[in-house]
Amino acid sequence: QVQLVESGGGLVQAGGSLRLSCAASVSIFSIAAMGWYRQAPGKQRELVAIISSAGTENYADSVKGRFTISRDNAKNMVYLQMNSLKPEDTAVYYCSAARGRNYWGQGTQVTVSS
Repeated sequence: QVQLVESGGGLVQAGGSLRLSCAASVSIFSIAAMGWYRQAPGKQRELVAIISSAGTENYADSVKGRFTISRDNAKNMVYLQMNSLKPEDTAVYYCSAARGRNYWGQGTQVTVSS
């Protein structure tokens, strides 16, 4: 069982930055992949960024060059640094962990005003 708790969401103006954090209840050292997803109203949940246990990063095309995912295995934390935010980045952001199955946090709201 993996519990994930996100934090760091909020309201920001377009062009601003936010850093999301995800705290895991277990060691993430051996978790195959940790990721961030988002879901906007009326839309399906979509992958934003994912990082493997080896540190390989992958990003959605819409956030490449603006967002950076990182993990701190010693602290069991995953982060998402979001720069140059756009109104279309507005969504609930979810942390995920892939260990046998996907585990999800409760989500944190990010709202970008124009």
